[in-house]
Amino acid sequence: MAKTLRLILGDQLNSQHSWFSEKSGDVLYLLMEMRQETDYVRHHIQKVVGFFAAMREFTRELREQGHVVLYWPLDHPEQQESLTANLNWIIAQQKIERLEYQLPDEYRLDQQLVAFCSQLEIPSKAYDTEHFLTERGFMADFFKGKKTYLMESFYREMRKKYQILMDGSQPLTGQWNYDHDNRNKLKDLLLLKEAKTFQRDVSDILTMIEQQGVKTIGKIDPTNFPWPVTRQECLVMLEYFCEKLLPHFGEYQDAMLRQDPFLFHSRLSFGLNTKMISPLEVVEYVEKYWYRHQESIGIAQVEGFIRQIIGWREYMRGVYWAKMPDYQGLNYFGHERPLPDFFWTGKTKMNCLRHAIGQSLKHAYAHHIQRLMVTGNFALLAGIHPDAVDEWYLGIYIDAIEWVEITNTRGMSQFADGGIVGTKPYVSSANYIDKMGDYCGSCFYDKTKKTGDRACPFNSLYWHFYHRHADKLATNPRIGMMYRTWEKMQDRQAILDQAEKYLGELNDL
Repeated sequence: MAKTLRLILGDQLNSQHSWFSEKSGDVLYLLMEMRQETDYVRHHIQKVVGFFAAMREFTRELREQGHVVLYWPLDHPEQQESLTANLNWIIAQQKIERLEYQLPDEYRLDQQLVAFCSQLEIPSKAYDTEHFLTERGFMADFFKGKKTYLMESFYREMRKKYQILMDGSQPLTGQWNYDHDNRNKLKDLLLLKEAKTFQRDVSDILTMIEQQGVKTIGKIDPTNFPWPVTRQECLVMLEYFCEKLLPHFGEYQDAMLRQDPFLFHSRLSFGLNTKMISPLEVVEYVEKYWYRHQESIGIAQVEGFIRQIIGWREYMRGVYWAKMPDYQGLNYFGHERPLPDFFWTGKTKMNCLRHAIGQSLKHAYAHHIQRLMVTGNFALLAGIHPDAVDEWYLGIYIDAIEWVEITNTRGMSQFADGGIVGTKPYVSSANYIDKMGDYCGSCFYDKTKKTGDRACPFNSLYWHFYHRHADKLATNPRIGMMYRTWEKMQDRQAILDQAEKYLGELNDL
């Protein structure tokens, strides 16, 4: 019997990990589907299925390579419904002499395993996941003594450290950031490419989930599951992104279009966040591809993508470990309203929200601007409690794991951290949504009206937000102009009254 038990969590499917460089009959690898993980929030059905499918494929691959793997599906007869209870049973039954695990990326799991191992009568050891570009504590050290963690400083450090798009110590072309070239509305529909999908039958997993009574949200086609669930499929998706989507990614990464939920986005986030594919290999692959195709692909396209991976993704993970557990309780504005019912159904007269939420329920996906400037923007303007916002985002998106979700929602989207992640709240009226998307033209509400019949809720709620939080925001140098504009407006009371009316009937908007 094996002497060492190595635990692999559902988001640790890294086949390139040094653990697997040698095979030993003394090592037993363990993967488990658990109610503890399906039930801590109500997840999208595609998310639950996607994780289970990827875990099962990973197990199959390890066994084919000669590793000894114990896999517990959700309906295993000895399931105890929690990580620690399952571990206790397996350690006793298998007569395990040593427990090893990879550092979890969620604080709750990290604390659970630390507490568990402190009570074990056998030795234990934690290993790095060998996935991220930085260690957990890097961000706290890098910004030591700073109130705000400036992403651009971190991003440049990563570029220099890994020599990505660099010419020695300087960026290629002498420019670090092409963000100003990444904000274009998509007008040429001929540019659109069909999304890369994978036709996998997951009926057996879906049936098991339903029989076990797991409560989920969203929709799924069990005979045509579209997401990559193996490393090889992730690599295929990466290649497809470079060949078909990268040429227009940077230019249109902020665009929104009703008829295309994916546009030029890679949809590699699920593969990355389950560690089937690594951020460094993605970035290096994209960079090398660009070097070979510079004549047809501008640097703004590739820099915008690389910034999302080694900039925002790595940065958000650093903030998470620097600020948890206090971060999960931050509520800078003291917002208390519950999430409107239409966030779970998509049934609202606001076209942008109906589409973004409906798309999320259908595909378990929305890109960053839909998340930030449509659903997140509305939640912030309406004063929704950050806990409710976190729960929704964590559940509905297939790529949502707390380390990346909470810093993006409670920080970037809701400004509930008071400015750790962002230097100002990301809010807008209908003007920005109309500028970047095609929602407003066919909406029930009028994008040009602040007050009166069918006035767009975003317009009055926008000014109401600034008005009610003037004590916290008026001195912010990045938004001082908004307050000067507000003071000059003649219809301020009518706008505030309109917003109050909408806030009193959120579920009916």
